[in-house]
Amino acid sequence: MYLKSLTMKGFKSFASSTTLQLEPGITCVVGPNGSGKSNVVDALAWVMGEQGAKSLRGGKMEDVIFAGTHDRAPLGRAEVILTIDNTDGALPIDYTEVTISRIMFRSGGSEYAINGEPCRLLDIQELLSDSGIGREMHVIVGQGQLDQILGATPEDRRGFIEEAAGVLKHRKRKEKALRKLEAMQGNLVRLTDLTTELRRQLTPLGKQAEVARRAQVIQIDVRDSRSRLMADDLVQLREALAAEVADETALRDKRADVESELSGLQAREAILEAEIRAEAPLIARRQETWFRLSSLRERFNGTASLAAERVRVLSPVEEESFGRDPEELEAEAIAARAEADALAAEVLTARGALEEATKARVTAEGALAEENRRLAAIARAAADHRDGLTRLSGQVDAMRQRIETRTSEIARLQEQIAAAQERADAAQREFLSRESEIAGLNTDEEGLDAAYESAADQLANAENALNALKAQEQEAERERNTLLARVDALTMALANQGGGAVLLAAAESVPGVLGSVTSLIKVRSGFEDAIAIALGDAADAVVVSDLDAAVAAFTHLKSSDAGRAGVVIANSGASTDWNFNNLPASAVLAREVVDAPEHIRNSIVALLRNVVVVESLADARQVVAHNADAVAVTTSGDVLGAAGGAGGSSSAPSLLQMQSALDDARTKSEALADTLSRLKFELVTAAEAVKEATREADARLSVLHESDAEMAAVAEQLGHLASTVRNANAEAERLKNALGAATSALDADNASLTELEQRFEAAEQADVETEPSTVSRDRFAGEVEMSRQAEVDARLAVRTNEERQSAATTTADNLERAARDERESRRRFAERKERRAREAAVASSVLKGAQIALSWLEVSLQLASHERTQAEAARDARDAEISTVRGRIRELSQELERLVSDVHRDEVARAEQRLRIEALENKAMEELGLDADTLISEFGPHNLVPPSPPAPGDEVDPNAPAPEPYPYVREQQEKRLKQAERGLNLLGKVNPLALEEFAALEERHQFLNAQLDDLRKSKNDLMAIIKDVDERVQQVFAEAFADTAREFEGIFSRLFPGGEGRLVLTNPDDLLTTGIEVEARPPGKKLKRLSLLSGGERSLTAVAFLVALFKSRPSPFYVMDEVEAALDDVNLGRLIEVMKELQDSSQLIVITHQKRTMEIADALYGVTMRGDGVSAVISQRLADVRDNA
Repeated sequence: MYLKSLTMKGFKSFASSTTLQLEPGITCVVGPNGSGKSNVVDALAWVMGEQGAKSLRGGKMEDVIFAGTHDRAPLGRAEVILTIDNTDGALPIDYTEVTISRIMFRSGGSEYAINGEPCRLLDIQELLSDSGIGREMHVIVGQGQLDQILGATPEDRRGFIEEAAGVLKHRKRKEKALRKLEAMQGNLVRLTDLTTELRRQLTPLGKQAEVARRAQVIQIDVRDSRSRLMADDLVQLREALAAEVADETALRDKRADVESELSGLQAREAILEAEIRAEAPLIARRQETWFRLSSLRERFNGTASLAAERVRVLSPVEEESFGRDPEELEAEAIAARAEADALAAEVLTARGALEEATKARVTAEGALAEENRRLAAIARAAADHRDGLTRLSGQVDAMRQRIETRTSEIARLQEQIAAAQERADAAQREFLSRESEIAGLNTDEEGLDAAYESAADQLANAENALNALKAQEQEAERERNTLLARVDALTMALANQGGGAVLLAAAESVPGVLGSVTSLIKVRSGFEDAIAIALGDAADAVVVSDLDAAVAAFTHLKSSDAGRAGVVIANSGASTDWNFNNLPASAVLAREVVDAPEHIRNSIVALLRNVVVVESLADARQVVAHNADAVAVTTSGDVLGAAGGAGGSSSAPSLLQMQSALDDARTKSEALADTLSRLKFELVTAAEAVKEATREADARLSVLHESDAEMAAVAEQLGHLASTVRNANAEAERLKNALGAATSALDADNASLTELEQRFEAAEQADVETEPSTVSRDRFAGEVEMSRQAEVDARLAVRTNEERQSAATTTADNLERAARDERESRRRFAERKERRAREAAVASSVLKGAQIALSWLEVSLQLASHERTQAEAARDARDAEISTVRGRIRELSQELERLVSDVHRDEVARAEQRLRIEALENKAMEELGLDADTLISEFGPHNLVPPSPPAPGDEVDPNAPAPEPYPYVREQQEKRLKQAERGLNLLGKVNPLALEEFAALEERHQFLNAQLDDLRKSKNDLMAIIKDVDERVQQVFAEAFADTAREFEGIFSRLFPGGEGRLVLTNPDDLLTTGIEVEARPPGKKLKRLSLLSGGERSLTAVAFLVALFKSRPSPFYVMDEVEAALDDVNLGRLIEVMKELQDSSQLIVITHQKRTMEIADALYGVTMRGDGVSAVISQRLADVRDNA
């Protein structure tokens, strides 16, 4: 036996699936510190059942699962698979190769399997214990464990030897026996208490049973007398009912006569009502005719009155007075129009004269003005001459200086205009340059905007992804919690299954209990109902190993009063096939849809050997019709066989369905756990992505803000430049305006200078006239005055003629309008007169027609009134007759109601009588269990009354004659009933169940006494087993200690030449509890205490102890983790020699850094840590290298 391979997946640093192919001999695992070498040792210990997290160098067991790195997500489970070569049969299992696997989920759950079959940790420990590998794991020597061996207590060192010697299975057997003994002692005490209590209860319950027997006899008399009285009451009630029924006929006959007369009167009433209904329209029509004629008469009266009034109003009136004749007005208008035309001609003539006068005035005024100018020039020349040529010459010089100033001002303005234009051009060029720069910035801004928007979109996408992952995680967490709750509920539901649950809970104390049928078998999905129905009670049963285990299970249930349970005995059925004929296409053999372990396969097949699963009842019928011994079960749970069947609907799930649902829920829960692990890692990644996207968006936004600030600065410069351009242009424009004004002033000054020069020359050359003549001016002034007066007269003439023309035109218009109005007034009067005459004629005709119609209406109204009166008289006669008929109908109805009431009252009385009879019959059925006819036939008054039987305990004279039956007398039976009831009252409170309870209690007392005897015998048997185990443990331990002590002395002397070491028992007289002390004396030293040894000496001493243990009780393999780390080269060589010796009988797996240790290895495994934090393994078989060399 040796370790063949080790596969790790998700275990600590081995994230990926890593397999180590191990071979017999020495295998060294090497690598740098922190690469994961010791994780290989931890994996071996963990897969073989190690339960201590600290032993695996962790804080909690979940630490063995790969926790993830910055490049790889954490995993949701860890799995280690160990394959052992069992060719030599060292392990107690029928396989040449054994594979042990263990899976740990991050949720805390674990799964164990042996050769792929799920198992318990206990199964693995029991499998390995026979090969010397126990819970202490002495075959695995980890880092620091050497010092722990020396620092261990003597009792802990004893454990190493016991584990190597295989004592642990005996101790486990003893512990199991002690647990049984403890439980048995409790059962023994409980049974003793129960039997004592039962004995205490039997005495009073026996007295109650005696009273119950006496009460039974008295109750017979009570029942008999009560039955006879009840039968008598029933007979009397039936006779009274028959008498009452005979009186019903007379009332029914009288009611029939009244009903017949009432029917005749009701028929007459119906006829009269029909006649009234038939004549009612005629009367209504006559009344309506009379009302309509009366209304028509009133209308005609009103029409006649209105026509007479209109005739009076429209009588002829006096002629209306008119104004002037329209012809005369029109003639006067024509004359006025002609006068206006003549005046228009005069206006034209006057206007021509006005124009001539105006022209003459303008000519005269022009001549006068010219003359005035001539005279002013002469006067001015004289004044100039008088002022002197000096002042004129000074004015000329001043004007010339002024012109020079103007000229220099214009030059200065032109220079300023040029400078302003230059500034404007420079600012414009700078503006254009900055404008092209801001255009480039706009282009860059668009790129920055796009980059920022892209970063913002990435941030939004990352946040959305993060939120989606959070939602998925929450949803997965909710689903997982729901599934876990479902798992818990289904587990509790499967656990609470009566006696079966008790047996499963007591599997350790009840030998041979393998588990429930539902947990051991697997049913194909969709066939759970069918298999549950086919198995019947076996579906809820518990699987036991053999018949003895079944008997032990039943005994345990009875002893603990835990109810009943079914059992299925493993490998109890034959695996013979069952032949079926003509199966439908949908048919499936029940045993084919069930997967069961080998040890119960035959039992399940035997239970389902003749069962066929079909889809419908039709297919089931076909199966049973062609196979007489077959049983067909539908997928919905209906079962059909040749002798019968069962079916219908049921909402309660079967145990198989619950087990399948439990497995499904666990699978989904595990899948969700993996999903949650993946989502948590993805959440971390998504959160990092959000942070990165946030940083990127912030950076893009900062750059965008800087670009905006730069653009704002350039825009501000553009504003300044634009302002400069505008100011320069405005200044240039202002200067141009000033230049224009200066140029205009220069031109004016040049003109003034020319005039002054001319005046100066004229003043020098002209002969100045001092007193000019005014004759011509006076003449021109007189002509102007005359022309002005002529113009005024002409204007007055034009205005007068225009006013006269306007007045004439207005007069003509007024006359024409008056003529038109007068003619229209006369036309309207003629039309009104004609209309009044026509309306008066119509009103007169209407008056005459109304008077004629009124005369005829009076005749018609008298005739209608007569017909109405006749119809009302006939109606009154019928009303009187129908009133008489209705009065008679009311009388007959009252009489009929009285008769019906009497009949109804009698019927109610008879119904009550029947109800009393029925109640009495029901009472007889409920209290006596007899129907009415049987009660009367057996207990009626016509039957003889049997005598009462004697009560238990009464003295009976054997010589007295037997009592005879006697006739029924009601008073006697009533007295008999009272006496019997008095007897029951004297007995007091009677326990009707005392007889049954006494019998049951007595039977249980006998059963418990038998159980008590069995427990005492079992206790003695257990004590004997414990004694045998102790003897066996002492023997095995003594042999193992002796061999280990002998080997320790030899190994110690080899590792410490000249030294001395031995193993000493702390209590040699008690081999069951004694500890082991280690005494070591290195060469040249006298000390023996281990605490005084050096580190290397302590390590060698511990190695000596372990090697002695290995050699005395060899194990198939040993694992050593850097045990030679503290040894020098010499001691290392000695240890290597010991390892070579161990190589002959065991497989060695050594974790080492020592080159010399690597040289003796047959195979070498290198473990390294990659950059992503995951361990990787490379291997080399050194034997191949040596052969090649």
